[in-house]
Amino acid sequence: MNNLIILPIIIPVVTGMVMVILRDNIWLHRFLSLLATVLIGIVSVLLLEQIRTIGIQILYLGGWKAPFGITLVADMLAVLLVLVTAIVTFCCLFYAFSSIGPERERHYFYSFCLFLIAGVNGAFLTGDIFNLFVCFEVMLVASYVLISLGGSRIQLRESTKYILINMISSFLFLTAIAFLYSMTGTLNMADLSVRVAEAGQGELLTAVSLLFLIVFCLKAGLFLFFWLPGSYSAPPTAIAAIFAALLTKVGIYAIIRLFSLVFYHEPSITHLFIGILAAASMVLGAMGAVAYWDIKRIITYTVVVGVGFVLAGYASFSLVGIRGSVYYLIHDMIVKALLFLAGGTIIHLTGTGKLREMSGLIRLHPKLGWMFFIAALSLSGIPPLSGFIGKIFVIEGTFQSSYFWLGGIGLFTSLMVLYAAMKIFMNVFWGYTNLTEDMQKGTTRGLLLPITILTLLTIGLGLGAEGIHEYVDLAVEGLMNPNIYIEAVLVPKGQ
Repeated sequence: MNNLIILPIIIPVVTGMVMVILRDNIWLHRFLSLLATVLIGIVSVLLLEQIRTIGIQILYLGGWKAPFGITLVADMLAVLLVLVTAIVTFCCLFYAFSSIGPERERHYFYSFCLFLIAGVNGAFLTGDIFNLFVCFEVMLVASYVLISLGGSRIQLRESTKYILINMISSFLFLTAIAFLYSMTGTLNMADLSVRVAEAGQGELLTAVSLLFLIVFCLKAGLFLFFWLPGSYSAPPTAIAAIFAALLTKVGIYAIIRLFSLVFYHEPSITHLFIGILAAASMVLGAMGAVAYWDIKRIITYTVVVGVGFVLAGYASFSLVGIRGSVYYLIHDMIVKALLFLAGGTIIHLTGTGKLREMSGLIRLHPKLGWMFFIAALSLSGIPPLSGFIGKIFVIEGTFQSSYFWLGGIGLFTSLMVLYAAMKIFMNVFWGYTNLTEDMQKGTTRGLLLPITILTLLTIGLGLGAEGIHEYVDLAVEGLMNPNIYIEAVLVPKGQ
């Protein structure tokens, strides 16, 4: 057993509780929140090396072996996502120092951010489906507070919708878990895989799998994304960036994990359905990005396109397609945070998000302009940036699986996203401007460093993709061969 596995969950919880007690010391809150994300990153790197050299790491809480106790499982995919979560959160929290405002800081902003991260990391690392539900709820309760923190009219309106939708999806999640437990007698995901394989994934189990898919579609914003554009554009920039980078990704991870480990026996039904939903998400999301002339709305709709693209590669259920999904998932977490932070900085400087009311900003802020340009190219999959690596594998995977229609939609919507991103760049940064430094509504002081870090990451992931391919390939191998996961959990080494 490896006790390191629980640290990405324990560190943010304990740190957040300490900050609740020490409410008035904002500088200590800032330091502790960054320290917590750095420690999570260090633990993740240690776990990555252990998994690469030894194999999947397991922790049986209380010493109760699977499938009877609570099991935490650190495989390559989960720990890669925990590491990227730590990096993205570090950048968003650093950005918040200069943008979130003292009122929100005093009302436990940093504590609830860390509680949210604890839920996200728990969802990635849990080995049973009920605790996946628990971690979802921890994440969502923290997000309820964050989305409404500040109490502006638009926040309260969108938070009401956000909470209602997630209450419905959580009810459906519990219902699906109850059906699954009644049919299999277990909730441990490795044990579920064995029992479903033994019993055969008949019509009833396939129906339950589709119920789970509906739940995770609501969580991830896959096709059922009607709640997402308003909810992600209402809160302040730092919170919106965390939401866009992390929350939908937990839903994506749940789909990938469950339909690779448990419900993988009827891909002609389940995975084809995922592919259809992914195609619809890409098309509708791209249409929204092209149609709007508001920065927040455009960037928010690209979140929907990203969800569809990740799951398009997974729907192909081929080695190269799933490799593309993993690459693109990592890329999307970084570039979505980058876009939201850059877009929020533009609004902070100009006092508006409407494209027709601004121009020529690059004259005063060339660094911000060119970093946004790089982010836009990476989002669209232009080489040699990080988005290109994932997109080329996803398209190849869909073609290999004869899903030519899905690959074609992916290519077409990539062009639409490129148009939408360039629409922002050309209207905001290009052309003549009457804006002077004295007329600006804010300053970039303290805001450019986290944007720079994320920009360098998206460049580095593109140019240095060879450096992480071993880790990505191990993650893909674990998804394509469920027995690796099952044996690690149910047959511990030395027994």
